[in-house]
Amino acid sequence: MHCSHWYGAYLFDLDGTIYLGDHLLPGVASSLRRIRDRGIPVRFLSNNPTKSPSEYLAKLTRLGLEAEPAEIVNTLVTTTHWLREHRPGATVFPIGEQPLLDALDEAGIAVSDDPSRIDIVLASYDRTFCYEKLQVAFDALWFHRRAVLMSTNPDRYCPFPGGRGEPDAASVVAAIEACTGITCERTFGKPSRQMLDVIMDDLGAPLESAVMVGDRLMTDVAMGRRAGMDAALVLTGDSKAEDIQTVPAPERPTWVLERLSDLLPD
Repeated sequence: MHCSHWYGAYLFDLDGTIYLGDHLLPGVASSLRRIRDRGIPVRFLSNNPTKSPSEYLAKLTRLGLEAEPAEIVNTLVTTTHWLREHRPGATVFPIGEQPLLDALDEAGIAVSDDPSRIDIVLASYDRTFCYEKLQVAFDALWFHRRAVLMSTNPDRYCPFPGGRGEPDAASVVAAIEACTGITCERTFGKPSRQMLDVIMDDLGAPLESAVMVGDRLMTDVAMGRRAGMDAALVLTGDSKAEDIQTVPAPERPTWVLERLSDLLPD
C-alpha cells in the first residue's frame, strides 16, 4: 500500500520505525528530507523513559538526521507536563531509572520514599526494580491508603533487535497491582491521549491533518486511531501484517507500509 497524499504533520515513533537498534532503517533519511523540504512539521515520539530527549537528539544526529529538541517527545516529557499542570503540589515516589529522576527534579516535582508523604506512586521501566521499592509502593498505596498509582508507559516489554526483549513498565505496574489490589489510574505513554495533547500545544497543524507512524499496533497505531487521526503501520519493527486482524476494526491502521518511504506520494 502506498500513500497518495501529503499530511499536515508527521508524528513518528522512533525504535522500529526510524531506526532499529543503532541502524537507520531503509528510506528514512530521504523521506524525512522530503517532508522537511516541504516545511511540514515533524515530531519524534517514544514511550521509553530510560533516555532523555537530549539523548534521543544525540542519537538522531549520530545517525545523520536533523532534529530540534522541541521535536522529541517521550514519556519523561508527557509525565512531567501532566504532573505540573494537574498535580503541582504532589509528592511522587518514582520507580524508575536516572533519566526519570532527573526529569522530575528539573520540573520541580517533589519526590520521596517516605510512604506517609507519597501522593503518587509512579511506576516506570526500571531495571533496578527491587523488593525494597515494591515495599515502599505497597505501604504508600495499601497501608497508608493515601497514594494513587500511575505509570510512565503501558508497554509490557521493550523489544530488542533480533527478537529478544526485556520487561518494561507494565511488569512493574502488575507487581504493584498484585500485592495492593490498587489499579493504575493513569499512564502517560502511547496510546494515551496525553502524548498528543503535549504535541498539539505547539504543532501548528490540526490533529486531523496529521498522521501517526509506528511499528506497534497497540501503542502507535491505537493512539492515532483513537484520536481520529490516520495512522500508518510500518512492518520494520514489532507488529506484523497478520496481527492487524487481532485488533478492533476502528483501531486498525489506515496504511500498512513495507518501509517508511511508502508513506510519501511519488
